[in-house]
Amino acid sequence: QVQLVESGGGLVQHGESLVLSCAASGRTFSILAMGWFRQAPGKEREFVAGISWSGGSTTYADSAKGRFTISRDDAKHTLYLQMNSLKPEDTAVYYCAARIRGIYVLQDPGPWDYWGQGAQVTVSS
Repeated sequence: QVQLVESGGGLVQHGESLVLSCAASGRTFSILAMGWFRQAPGKEREFVAGISWSGGSTTYADSAKGRFTISRDDAKHTLYLQMNSLKPEDTAVYYCAARIRGIYVLQDPGPWDYWGQGAQVTVSS
């Protein structure tokens, strides 16, 4: 089992920045990839960014490219999402996810094995 706990959500103004963290615990050695997803009210959960745990290659949704940066701290088993130039349309609950059954970062939330409880990010205009 892998446990994921997000932190760092909050309320910010349009154009400001925020950093989300996701601390992994349990069988962290089994993690092959991690990612961030978000879900706005009335919408489906969507992919934001992902990182392979071994090689560190990253993947971003078009909405995140150039504004968000995903990174990891292996020693702390922690995943980060640096979000800059935030917009009201970025408002959502942000979820951390981990894969143990595959090495690829997939934009479909179905194949991801573990999820955090979510962190609310609200961007006011």
